[in-house]
Amino acid sequence: MTEAVAQNRLDVAAVRAQFPALHQLVNGRPLVYLDNAATTQKPASVLRALTAYYEQDNANIHRGIHTLAERATRSFEATRLTVRDFLNAPSETEIIFTRGVTESINLVASSWGRSQLQPGDEILISGLEHHSNIVPWQLIASEKGAVIKVIPVLNDGSLDMASYETLLSPRTRMVAFNHASNALGTINPAKALIDLAHRAGALVLVDGAQAASHLKVDVQDLGCDFYCISSHKLYGPTGVGVLFGKRHLLDQMPPYQGGGEMIREVSFNGTTFNDPPYKFEAGTPNIADVVAFKEALDFLKNLSDFNFRSHEQNLLDTFCREVSANKRVRLVGTSADKVSVQSFVIDRVHHFDAGQMLDARGIAVRTGHHCAQPLMDRFELEGTIRASFAVYNTVEEVHELVQGINWITKFVP
Repeated sequence: MTEAVAQNRLDVAAVRAQFPALHQLVNGRPLVYLDNAATTQKPASVLRALTAYYEQDNANIHRGIHTLAERATRSFEATRLTVRDFLNAPSETEIIFTRGVTESINLVASSWGRSQLQPGDEILISGLEHHSNIVPWQLIASEKGAVIKVIPVLNDGSLDMASYETLLSPRTRMVAFNHASNALGTINPAKALIDLAHRAGALVLVDGAQAASHLKVDVQDLGCDFYCISSHKLYGPTGVGVLFGKRHLLDQMPPYQGGGEMIREVSFNGTTFNDPPYKFEAGTPNIADVVAFKEALDFLKNLSDFNFRSHEQNLLDTFCREVSANKRVRLVGTSADKVSVQSFVIDRVHHFDAGQMLDARGIAVRTGHHCAQPLMDRFELEGTIRASFAVYNTVEEVHELVQGINWITKFVP
């Protein structure tokens, strides 16, 4: 191995040392945490930031002039700048803090959709979507008389691009899809999808919940109109999300909620609203967790010199190769381009039972429909077992998972 290659290797042990939750026993065995698509564990730097805010800087932001309020405001806005850089957004005014991707999508569906959609307008979503990128569009479509159309999914879990081009029409107003599937790991060809939508005159919202921790996201290169991420899937706290929106669109959209901070002037005769992003951030936000989210993004930035994406790909490839030797296991979602998420089923074993049996061995995986029931219906499944790998997982943990699966198939004939 050359020195250059050696220097580019990820020190997984050093990464794992930063995550207190990984160093515990579950049912008498070392925890093997493979439920990262649901939520990632948090490095100590994030935990320290939460504690430091509450111990030293606890104050409301933006309106206070005392020292604690000014420190809290600086820390809060520093995270906005960090998110801007993380997404390569043109301006921090295009970065809106929400409670997560779910609220980000609801904000766009409610604000943009309520002001722009007309009866007969069409919204395209993909067959790979999480419920949070289905239900908000159903609600606004029902209210406005719009029509939802679905981009079909091929047998390998990738999108049918030929059908997508056929579905696009002059009536298409919005195309909404995930950058990477939470259930199958499929990476969608985001730039191609966006370019085709824009040629048809439609806007595009991308759900980046699963992609942002695995892929480099550049909203300017993608050209998307909206992009959504969640802190808790990016090694940060729960209850924090981000909506990126192009400034001219945000200027046109009415407020999502009313209250303090999102106003310029209020009287009983009427209200004038603040500029974006504050127009969409009514009330006291989740200050501490936004502040700590910066530490999570800094953690990821510090990994940028290491090829951690290759590490995650190796974990996925190792799992798929080893588990495929078990003839009772069927992989679900086999597209060539994937993040490190793999669903599978075990013949004659219910997915819930498999999840409990793996948990007895200290292995945490996700079972069920993964908030993607239409996708499960597409594959005629009630649910799957899902293993999702993160930067702190090891090849040895992959071996533990495969051994656990093999044990299940021997235990349940």
